[in-house]
Order: sequence, then structure tokens, then C-alpha cells
Amino acid sequence: MPTPIREIISRLHEHAPLTLAEPWDNAGLLLGDMDRVATSILIGLDPTASLVEEAIALGADTIITHHPLIFKPLAAINTAEPTGRFIELALSHRISVIACHTNLDSAANGVSDALARVIGLNTVHPLVAGSSADDLHQGLGRIGSFPVAVTSEDFLRRLGKALQLPALFIVGRLPKTIATVALCGGSGSDLAAIARERGADIYITAEIKHHTARWAEEYGFCLIEGTHYGTERHAVSLLADILQAENMSQDWNIIIRQTLTEHHPFVLTHIV
Repeated sequence: MPTPIREIISRLHEHAPLTLAEPWDNAGLLLGDMDRVATSILIGLDPTASLVEEAIALGADTIITHHPLIFKPLAAINTAEPTGRFIELALSHRISVIACHTNLDSAANGVSDALARVIGLNTVHPLVAGSSADDLHQGLGRIGSFPVAVTSEDFLRRLGKALQLPALFIVGRLPKTIATVALCGGSGSDLAAIARERGADIYITAEIKHHTARWAEEYGFCLIEGTHYGTERHAVSLLADILQAENMSQDWNIIIRQTLTEHHPFVLTHIV
């Protein structure tokens, strides 16, 4: 049946309530018309010009990304710059753009849950509990345990595969065996002390601050910098699963695709 954008957003917000978004965030409809009908959705992590070009090539009329296209009010739209080019392409092809960001980070079955699941953690709980007493599964980051403690070698293999990284930056002492892991998809450097206090053997996040790295080094507490893309890449498949389930149950008859062109922005280069 014809499905307007407002219905898709309403269903997304049932899974990731907008009230969970951080005050500085900008989630929801960022470009388009709430009453416009969606027939084909492309999901990506980042709102890049290459993503909108992929949507155009596929005939998608809706783009959903984890990271918002617009964070702060724009003083101007310069179409020679990446954001301006994205906006120009999307508007000229009548493509709606939706962001599901920190609300998906803190939601039950959110971004950090997806990473914890891929690594193989059980009994997973929020690292920092949310403000709602109605759902104890909401909050920032996650902490969980393996059914049986794993060796550091096994753990690094699992993590490298989950993050799709050939190498990792590690701070502090890597334990020989690992039972409890804390993590936070995206930039969660400020939660490192909480991870240690809660008994994690290792804490994984992106963009670890220098002073946090020194703090961990002094304590011998192991931090792993998994990069922003690596720790949040599973947001794409998570959104696809959520929307596909709604697609079936609500009889939307919408084509839902995950990006095939998006990749890690960093390239590991060996210096000879």
C-alpha cells in the first residue's frame, strides 16, 4: 500500500524513540515532505554524495542514514561543497532524507547491541543506564560477557572481523583471557572509566582521547580504538532489519536496500 514518509518515521521512532536522542543531535526527517510516498529506501551510515548517487542509480526515493546530513543550521548551501552537493542531488531527484542517530545508539537493540551481538557477548546491559525506568535496556554503550572466557587471540580475531579492520590501536595491557567486554559504538571515550568501574576486561570504542589513553595506560586497563566506521557499521544492517520487519508486517511493499558502495574512509598504508 502507499506509504508516506511520516509512517516510516513513526515506525522507526517506535524502535528508537526520538526522546532518546542527545540534545545536540538532529534526527528525523532532514530533507523532504512527510506526506511524500516512499517506494524504495537505501540505507547507509553516512550522508555522502556517493550515497545519494547510489540512490539515484537504484531509483531509490528515500535515504536513511545513521549520521545526520545536517547537524547545525546552515548559513549557506554551497553546492560545490559535499553537503551542498548532497542536498542539490537529493532535492533535484525528490529523494527524502532521514537520520536515525543517537536515538538508535541508546535504544534497546541499538547500535552497540548490534556490535555486542556480532562479537558474541551474552547477558548484555547498557553501560550507562537511560533516564527511562520503563525500559532498562535503554542507555549508552553496552557491557556483556562471553559464555566462556576467550583467549586474547580469539577475541582479536572476532573483533577484527566485526569491525572489518586489519589492525587495531590498543592501549594498556591486553589480558590473556577475556570474559567481560564493554563497548560503545561511535565516540565513547568519556565512558572508559565507567567501563573499568563495572569490571570490564576491555573497552572498545572510537576516537579515544589522548588523555584517556594515558589514563588507561597508567591503570593497565585495555582500551581498543575500533574507529567510528568500524564500531557503527552494523547500524546499516540493524536499520535494514527493523524496516524489513515493518515492511512485512505493515504490508508496505517497499524495496529496502543496504548500501554497497560505502566503505571505511581510512586506508591502512604500510610505510616502507
